[in-house]
Amino acid sequence: MDLVTILKTAVAVPVIGSLLIPVANKISVQVRNAYAVALGLVTFAAAASLLPHMMNGATATYALSFPLGFDFVLNADLLSVFMAAISSFVSAIILIYSLDYISHYENQTEYYTMVVLFLGSMMGLVFSANLLWMYIFWELTAFASWRLVGFFRSDRDVAKANKTILVTVFGALCMLIGILMVYFDHGTMDLRLLRGETITTAAAMLILVGILAKSATLPFSTWLPDAGVAPSTVTALLHAAVLVKIGVYAYARIFGVTFMVSPAFSHGVLIIAGLSALVAAGAALIDKDIKRIIAYSTVSQLGFIFLGLASGNKTAFVGGLLYILMHSIAKGGLFLCAGIVEQNTHNKDITKMGGLIKTMPITAVAFALCSLSVMGIPPFGGFFSKFLVFKGAAQHGSILVLIIFLAGAMMTLLYLVRLFYLVFLGEDKASNPREGSATMVGSVLALALIGLALGAFIYYPSLYVDMLTTQLGVGLETIQ
Repeated sequence: MDLVTILKTAVAVPVIGSLLIPVANKISVQVRNAYAVALGLVTFAAAASLLPHMMNGATATYALSFPLGFDFVLNADLLSVFMAAISSFVSAIILIYSLDYISHYENQTEYYTMVVLFLGSMMGLVFSANLLWMYIFWELTAFASWRLVGFFRSDRDVAKANKTILVTVFGALCMLIGILMVYFDHGTMDLRLLRGETITTAAAMLILVGILAKSATLPFSTWLPDAGVAPSTVTALLHAAVLVKIGVYAYARIFGVTFMVSPAFSHGVLIIAGLSALVAAGAALIDKDIKRIIAYSTVSQLGFIFLGLASGNKTAFVGGLLYILMHSIAKGGLFLCAGIVEQNTHNKDITKMGGLIKTMPITAVAFALCSLSVMGIPPFGGFFSKFLVFKGAAQHGSILVLIIFLAGAMMTLLYLVRLFYLVFLGEDKASNPREGSATMVGSVLALALIGLALGAFIYYPSLYVDMLTTQLGVGLETIQ
């Protein structure tokens, strides 16, 4: 199979396949479930099969012409395939975990349809080489997330889902205005033709608003913890695999790879990201809801990714990309562990838990391993990626910004240790807790062990700095 066919498969299988899940449900629930998981696995297989080719410098492009320069263009390069492989892998694990987790809830057909559509929208977005089509797929993820956050359909759930879509769509509309300004300035929205061009401050700021809203960065961060009313599989999807990663991917693609931006713009992003990391970490230290704590952690850790991407340094940029990978694996594991805890204790309040390591030993071990990666403890991959971020930022950054992020890193350690202690250690408080099913426990353990294994894989980070910066060609003309 040639690269273009694989590229089309990675997008078409989940987008078109999601529409056929209700048809599969007419046959049987088992067929529907197996079909949904198969869509996730095929998408991952397609994205993963492109990766070695892109690492060797290959690219693949598929284009359909439309009037006025609004061509539908899919382009696979190392950055897009890297993001596609991460998102599709974690999404596939979430679909497998869902087989047991979601089995006793209503609206299962819609759930699987929206999860796979979500995945397909992410594939379309990361491979889109036209800003307009990137925006269209961006909005498709907003629709899917709206339906998923409101999965339980209570008034409270619907209100939180509405908040999610209102915040993210507001940002997307600002982004659309910025995209149109780019079109009127340059006569094209093709990212390949825009590489190396300058962008006006107004257009850059409008696009940035959309990115910050989608990535739940201050001042748009409140919707993400509120989305914790959704099933844990949904929060794992939003926080780890797809939704918030769209924002950091868009930043890397638009402001890292394509346009030249001023140092003042990048420095402003660093200040916003630093404050967001610090404030969210503070909130995680005092909250009692297990899913809200992990959600605040996501907001905080995204700040570290922005630190890498906006520092103007190749080492930091690659560290930010690698931390997207490590954060996706570890944070997906944390949310799925939280799902096991919540479902078996019927409780989200960590002050009413305790001693669960005795009855949930595998979940506890997986939670600990994922936490260590997020903390940045060696030999986990989270350590090496964060090390690159801080090393690069120190070479080319503000001391004040670095101090803010170092404080955030220390707070990460504190709130995750507090969370683990109150949930899994200490006095027994939960009634009749038990371990999750084999499918659920196997999923979280796999993510935890992969996070540990990836630490060995990226043990020599300088190799990845050279490879990624060379193969991406990343508009890194402005990056040292």
